[in-house]
Amino acid sequence: MRNNSLLQITSNQMGQGDEKLGQLLITNYINLLQEEENRPKIITFYNSGVKLLCIDSPVLDTLKALEAQGTKLVACKTCLSHFGLLEKMEAGIVGTMMDIVTLQMQADKVINI
Repeated sequence: MRNNSLLQITSNQMGQGDEKLGQLLITNYINLLQEEENRPKIITFYNSGVKLLCIDSPVLDTLKALEAQGTKLVACKTCLSHFGLLEKMEAGIVGTMMDIVTLQMQADKVINI
C-alpha cells in the first residue's frame, strides 16, 4: 500500500557528523521503509542522495524492490551530472528540478530525510 506522500532524500547518509554512521543509518532507514506496509508514493533524490540509486549503492537492491512495489523513484538530473553518475544510475528515473517541484506540489505530505 502506498500513500500520497513524497519522501525527499538529500544525502547518501542520514544526519550530520560521522559519515560511516550516517551511511549505516540511511541504509537501515531504507531497508525498514521497504518492509513498511504504508510506503510513500514517491521518493525524490537530490544532492548526494542520488548516489543511492547508482552502482555500488548499499541500498540499490532495496530501492529496486521499492520501485517494483510501485514507489516512484526520481533522481535530480543536475545532481547526477554534477557527480558524474548519469550513466551509473541503476534504479528510478531521471527528472528535472521542475519535475521535483511539481511532484512536491501534488503530494499530500512531503517528508525530508
